[in-house]
Amino acid sequence: MFARLFAALGLLLVLAAAPAAAQDAVTVFAAASLKNALDEADAAFTKATGVKVTASYAASSALARQIEQGAPADVFISADLQWMDYAAEHRLVRPETRVNLLGNRLVLIAPRDAALDTVAIGQGFDLARLAGDGRIAVADVAAVPAGKYAKAALEKLGAWAGVEAKLAQAENVRAALAFVARGETPLGIVYATDASIEPKVKIVGAFPDGSYPPVTYPVAQTTDSRSPAAARYLAFLRSPAAKATFEKYGFNFLIMPVS
Repeated sequence: MFARLFAALGLLLVLAAAPAAAQDAVTVFAAASLKNALDEADAAFTKATGVKVTASYAASSALARQIEQGAPADVFISADLQWMDYAAEHRLVRPETRVNLLGNRLVLIAPRDAALDTVAIGQGFDLARLAGDGRIAVADVAAVPAGKYAKAALEKLGAWAGVEAKLAQAENVRAALAFVARGETPLGIVYATDASIEPKVKIVGAFPDGSYPPVTYPVAQTTDSRSPAAARYLAFLRSPAAKATFEKYGFNFLIMPVS
């Protein structure tokens, strides 16, 4: 009888401790292009606070829909304003916590050993001819931010009609990057930060400012978040330490850092 009583008491103590343990964790759903920089920032946050961060990376579109379907996330970081707007319109995030944190640039890449060197990207440039018989890797142009930015740029520059049939569309920008890194496509359109972390590719051209909407990464706490540490995490993302990490990977920090 006493053994059963002690076992039951032990179980109650474990259950009572579980919520406290959960407070020391933050789950982040973040755009795939953030992985390297955010992993480093998260490690620094955990070292400073003891709070464990679990990050899940995918296309912003997929993450927003997962949150909508009840996936347990405390923080959402999108690679464009539209998917954060979607989350806000569906009351998936807390509007008072939202901030436009980072910026990025769109570039044209080729395999590191490609003969192609520098491409002047401008109005009327013939991307289809550059690709030859090959295809051009991009993220899904209908849903994924990097793909949507790419389509906007190609339309603006008059190249869309010629390349639409040549596109190799991927589930997210890192998958598009991998196509080029493996030599499966001779060209790809990704963010500058993606190209910088992959030694098997090189940047051969940059899409001009104004040819696509500014690449913006908004961040917000989710409505269903129950982590008391989420606010501390969001504050850390706005800190000088986080700014230094993101800028090391090539992101533009869009706000004044807050100590």
